[in-house]
Amino acid sequence: MVDVGKWPIFTLLSPQEIASIRKACVFGTSANEAIYITHNDEVFVFGLNCSNCLGTGDNQSTIVPKKLEALCGKKISSLSYGSGPHVVLCTEDGEVYAWGHNGYSQLGNGTTNQGITPVQVCTNLLIKKVVEVACGSHHSMALSLDGDLYAWGYNNCGQVGSGSTANQPTPRRVSNCLQGKIVVGIACGQTSSMAVVNNGEVYGWGYNGNGQLGLGNNGNQLTPCRVAALHSVCVLQIACGYAHTLALTDEGLLYAWGANTYGQLGTGNKSNQLSPVQIMMEKERVVEIAACHSAHTSAAKTQSGQVYMWGQCRGQSVTFPHLTHFACTDDVFACFATPAVMWRLLSVEHEDFLTVAESLKKEFDSPETSDLKFRVDGKYIHVHKAVLKIRCEHFRTMFQSYWNEDMKEVIEVDQFSYPVYRAFLEYLYTDSVDLPPEDAIGLLDLATSYCENRLKKLCQHIIKRGITVENAFSLLSAAVRYDAEDLEEFCFKFCVNHLTEVTQTTAFWQMDGPLLKEFIAKASKCGAFKN
Repeated sequence: MVDVGKWPIFTLLSPQEIASIRKACVFGTSANEAIYITHNDEVFVFGLNCSNCLGTGDNQSTIVPKKLEALCGKKISSLSYGSGPHVVLCTEDGEVYAWGHNGYSQLGNGTTNQGITPVQVCTNLLIKKVVEVACGSHHSMALSLDGDLYAWGYNNCGQVGSGSTANQPTPRRVSNCLQGKIVVGIACGQTSSMAVVNNGEVYGWGYNGNGQLGLGNNGNQLTPCRVAALHSVCVLQIACGYAHTLALTDEGLLYAWGANTYGQLGTGNKSNQLSPVQIMMEKERVVEIAACHSAHTSAAKTQSGQVYMWGQCRGQSVTFPHLTHFACTDDVFACFATPAVMWRLLSVEHEDFLTVAESLKKEFDSPETSDLKFRVDGKYIHVHKAVLKIRCEHFRTMFQSYWNEDMKEVIEVDQFSYPVYRAFLEYLYTDSVDLPPEDAIGLLDLATSYCENRLKKLCQHIIKRGITVENAFSLLSAAVRYDAEDLEEFCFKFCVNHLTEVTQTTAFWQMDGPLLKEFIAKASKCGAFKN
């Protein structure tokens, strides 16, 4: 499942609100606005509300989500946004709604009045079932189920495809070279438009100053023109960045063209390309491409699930596709795009599939699947022999040496406390530890006994992070007792730096005689007891 928490704006929501999200989109010039749909098909918005882009009926910003009653129950299927920003979406029933900035009639209602609430776009679309929408900076497009394409709004460079540069106040069918063609995919750059038809041909129109239309020149086009350089391939998906374009073929080949100031074409340099060039040729088959008209970032996902990114990444220019640790292209935009917007309406449906790590974590202390129990302080902890043997040399040796069919399936543990032993067993399933520093002392003892060096380092980190004046000497004693030299030095320096306070604690005077003498001697050498 995609984690919406990777987008900073979603940190405003509670865990309960996050859990309710089914679809979401972050937009705006600074990624300061968001809309989300819940599992109950309720629609909420929050953020800065530039140009009334939240659709709440006012111009007030809000960090508390507000419900858009007009869209609740509408089953939103596609959503896009402009730079004003304005928002356009379509529902599963094929209806189109728009609101926000409207200085160039990009809402398609025939006016230039700001849209303060979602209003259905009716002209020429009422008889059509719209399945996809796309927005440029100040223009909009809608694709119908039967393959007709409509465009409206700002048209200074011909991005509406009407044959002129006059703004288009209502949806108008894009024809000319697309007449008789069935469009199956659309995308918008800032002031350019692209379309893919069902036979794999690609068409572009609008601004072409950086070659983003892929026509071999940099002249603007007022009507759709076929990208002839792609005549030998069948394109399935098109994606537009601010001024560059990506295309994915049915054979998993990736082509790029247009602006390349930030390396967003992935060619290894920063030279613009007026015609499509193939990239990632040495990589495996590509199955998804991603770009967004408000960013100079590109991303792609391969057949095996590897995700690459290139272009402007957190201010850096990455000129070659860089392999990331992400599981989806959406994460690239959350973590590296500027602004950190979403490139599509993001589905955050919970998946039934669990990774190996997630499955292990889920089954820890599960009575239903366990085949072994530990009893500590009278409480049971349910585990799996196989996991313990794989993860811990101590248990591997124990089971190989002593385990037999007659042995009890309950092991008594009396040398460690229940919180400590449970934390240790949970660590074997999750690779993580969540304990207060006082309990981490006991876990450090266990890690030392079981020769778990990584766990020992984790415990030392927890103790360092949680050291206070009150527990400093207790932690120092533990570090000495468990031969944790690095931790001992850390605790010693802390005690010396806070000597006046720590010497007034009970733990200081309860310290072992020899250890107390050793501390005083060592501290004296440092000049700590001069006064």
